[in-house]
Amino acid sequence: MRKIVTLLLACALLLGLCACGSASKDSTSAKTGVEDGVLTVAMECAYTPYNWTQTDDSNGAVPIKNSTANEYANGYDVMMAKKLCEANGWKLEVERLDWDSLIPAVQTGDIDAIIAGQSMTAERMKEIDFAGPYLYASIVCLTKSDSKFASATGISALSGGTCTSQLGTVWYDTCLPQIKGAKIQSASENAPAMLMAVESGTVDYVCTDMPTAQAAVQAYPDLKILDFSSNTADNFKVSDEQINIGIGLRKGNTTLKDAMNKVLSTMTADDFNKLMSEAIKIQPVTAS
Repeated sequence: MRKIVTLLLACALLLGLCACGSASKDSTSAKTGVEDGVLTVAMECAYTPYNWTQTDDSNGAVPIKNSTANEYANGYDVMMAKKLCEANGWKLEVERLDWDSLIPAVQTGDIDAIIAGQSMTAERMKEIDFAGPYLYASIVCLTKSDSKFASATGISALSGGTCTSQLGTVWYDTCLPQIKGAKIQSASENAPAMLMAVESGTVDYVCTDMPTAQAAVQAYPDLKILDFSSNTADNFKVSDEQINIGIGLRKGNTTLKDAMNKVLSTMTADDFNKLMSEAIKIQPVTAS
């Protein structure tokens, strides 16, 4: 009988220790939502100035996970990810994925977050949660400085022009169709392809957001930004959700969302714009 009692007590003690250990781990992960202490962030690494690929670690660039060519990621998204990690005591890991692979990756838990210049649309919110915004990006157009559309002061003046934008974006799906008479071409696979379409003369103009346009004119000085924000009657009609840029998270990951929002809530629109200006300043001229 004593042996049985002793055995039962030993089992109870073992279970108690296991429970304490489990509680301790859960408590730690509950503080940040990142169980292993490594925040794995996905982006295209090809969407200047939000993110790009470079060949060294200059200007604070971080290694791209599983890169066979020892490549590094940098840009506004990387800078923001570093701020979030510093505030929460995480290590940062950047993974390069195609645009269409970003949401599935966070849904399956292969990555912790999408920090890739995504707008916080209602459609995307059906699939994932968002922390943020971490930037407010107005919509503009880009054309060649010597284009017949260079003097346009409203979207109505763009009628008859050929145009495109990046696949799967508000720019292509929502904004371009608002230009009556526009000859909308097939969507570009990514931002560099979109910019090359207007730079090469394949299209007359493209639709994008202000940060992307500002980075583009630095790389291609012969491009001109068409900003219609002062012409409310003849400008793109977009909602806040379409210009608010957020951090994509797996549905229900409120702990990580709260940890990120705690940091972002201390930053203003001016703080975001200042950081974006820094990113544009250090972008490689031929950033991919």
